[in-house]
Amino acid sequence: MLSSSKDGRKAGRRKHRSSQPQPWLPSEIVCSANDLTNSKNSMEFAVILSLIVVIIYAYGSYEAMLALPEIPNEFRTGANLNMAMLESDATLQSRQLAMEEAKGTVNPERKQQNLRTDSEKQQQRHPADSPLQNAAPAAPTTLILDPPEGKWPVTLRDEVDDFEDLLHVGDLKTVLKVPKFWSPPLHNKQFYSREQAMKVGTCIETDPKTGSHVRGESCPPEQRTIYIGLASYRDYQCRYTLESAFLRAKHPERIRVGVVDQIIEGEDSRCDEPIEPCDQNPNQALCKYKNQVDVFVMDAPLSVGPVFARHIGYRMYRGEYYATQSDAHVTFTTNWDEDIIAQLEATHDEMAVLSTYLSDIQGSIDEKTGKSLRNTRPIMCNTDYEGGPQGMHLRHMSQPERHPTIRGTPQLQPWWAAGYSFSRGHFVVNVPYDYLMPMIFQGEEMSIGIRGFTVGYDFYAPERSVCFHHYATGKNAAKRNKVKKFWENGDRYKGMGKKAMARLLGIVHMNPEVDPTFWDHTDADRYGLGGVRTPEQFYDLFGIDVVKKTTQGHLCKFVGDDAQMHKDWFPLLRKDGMGIDYSTVKFRWVDPYPNASTTPQNV
Repeated sequence: MLSSSKDGRKAGRRKHRSSQPQPWLPSEIVCSANDLTNSKNSMEFAVILSLIVVIIYAYGSYEAMLALPEIPNEFRTGANLNMAMLESDATLQSRQLAMEEAKGTVNPERKQQNLRTDSEKQQQRHPADSPLQNAAPAAPTTLILDPPEGKWPVTLRDEVDDFEDLLHVGDLKTVLKVPKFWSPPLHNKQFYSREQAMKVGTCIETDPKTGSHVRGESCPPEQRTIYIGLASYRDYQCRYTLESAFLRAKHPERIRVGVVDQIIEGEDSRCDEPIEPCDQNPNQALCKYKNQVDVFVMDAPLSVGPVFARHIGYRMYRGEYYATQSDAHVTFTTNWDEDIIAQLEATHDEMAVLSTYLSDIQGSIDEKTGKSLRNTRPIMCNTDYEGGPQGMHLRHMSQPERHPTIRGTPQLQPWWAAGYSFSRGHFVVNVPYDYLMPMIFQGEEMSIGIRGFTVGYDFYAPERSVCFHHYATGKNAAKRNKVKKFWENGDRYKGMGKKAMARLLGIVHMNPEVDPTFWDHTDADRYGLGGVRTPEQFYDLFGIDVVKKTTQGHLCKFVGDDAQMHKDWFPLLRKDGMGIDYSTVKFRWVDPYPNASTTPQNV
C-alpha cells in the first residue's frame, strides 16, 4: 500500500563544632525546661487537630464526588482507536436527567414522560427470539445507528492519510497503520430492521432522483457491487485467484477486492503484481481492473494467523452491496457472480449467509468453458470437540458432499465456514473479526458463526459451488506443500493462543469452567454477541454440551440427508425476510445412533 557531576572537594570539613553557647546569643530566646514541656503539649494538640481537619476534608470531597453527575459522553472508546460504540438514546436521556436532578432543575413531568417513552419504545420492538434462562437478555435500547453514505467507485488509496494506529497483538510494540472500519456494528444488540439493512449496499449507477449510490432493493442485481476479502500468507496463487475472480465474473466492473498480503518483500510475489508485464499482456485482470484492487501489505513475520489478517480485511470493506470471503488459492467458475447472487436472493432471507468448505479443484471445472463439472456440494454439519495446547474447543471435521436435498434454494445449516462466505454487506459490518485472537486457527469459525447467530443471521449451504479450492493433494501436492504457513512464526508468539482461545470461547459462553478474569475483555462489546438469539439457544438446538464438552452425533442426518432442519425451520422465516424466527422452536438434537460410528444406511 499501505539519548556531570562535581567532585566532592569539601568533604573533609570539621565534624565537631563547639557546643559552648556563644556569648552574643540573646538570653530572651533561650527556652527553659518548663517552656519545652508546654511546647510539646501544644504540638501534640496541633497534630491531632490537623488530622481531624484532614479527615473532615476527605469525607467532604468524597461526598461531593458522589453528588457529581456522570459526564455526558456520547461515545465509549475502547483500548484502540476507532473502537467507539454509540450508547443508546435512553442512556443519554438518563444522564441528562441525572445532571438536572443534581442541579435541582429537573422537571417532574419531563422525567415521567421520559419513563413512559422508554416503556413505549420497548413495547414497540420487533418480537425477536426470547432469551433463554442462562443468558443475559439484551439491554433495552432504541437507538438506530446509520452507516456512512456508500460511494462507488471507492478505493483505500484515497484514505491512506486517514489510516489509524493499531498496536500489533503479537509483539505489543509494533504500531500498524490500518484502515478505519467503514462503520461500527449497526445492530446495537437489538433486532436489525429491514429499513436499516437497505441503507447498506452500493449500486454502480446512482439513483436518478437522489443521486445516491445507495438504492436498496431498487438497485438492479447486475449493478450491485461485491467486495471480495482475501487473507494471503506468502501464497503465490493469490494473484491467480484474483485473475479468475475478475475474468470469470459476468460483471467484473462491480467487483472490488481487499487483500491482506502477508509476504517477505523480495522473496514473495505481491498479490497485486501482474503475472506478466502489462505492456505485454494488458488483458490481465491485474492490469484492466487494478484500480479495483486494494492491497494491505504486512511483513510476514508479523503474521499471527488468519484471524488478525481477516480482521484487517473486514476493515477494508467500504459499503458494497454484497461481501464474500475465500482463501487466497481458489478458482472461480464462469459467471460466478451472477450465480451466487441468484442463489442468495432465492432464500428471500436478508440475513442469509451462504457458506461452505470448498470442494477440491481437481476434476471440478471445465478448463475450456470455466463451468463447474460437479452437481454435488458440501454442507456444514459435522463438528466435534478436540483438545490441544489451547484447550477443548469445537472444530469442523470433514463435511459430507452430496446432491442437494432441497432444490431451487440454498439449504439451511448450523455452521459458518471461513473458507467461503457470501452475504449482504452488513454481515461484515455486524459480525467483525476479533483482532485479539493471535495464533488462532481452529475456532474462528465457531466465533463468527455463533456470534452471527445471536445477531440474527442464518447460514445456508449453496446449492451450487461457484469456486473450488486448491488443496495440497494429487497433482497440486508438490507446489502447495511448498507454500509457507503462518505457523513458522510460532516460536515468536509462543503461548499467545491459549489466552486468545479463552477469550474466543468466553465471548460465546463456551467455557463456563474458566474464570472470566483469565481472558481479556477489551472491546468485547464490538466483537461480542447480538441481542436477537443466545449462544445457549444454539447449543440446545444442535446438541452441544459446553460443560461436558460433548456433541450429539449424526447431526448431518437432520441437517443434510433428510434436510429436516430446512423443512422444519425455513417456514419460520419472518414475513419481512429478516431471519428465521426461533422464538417458538422447542427442539434439541439427540443422536439417534449413539453407538454407531457412522449413520446407518437406508434408515
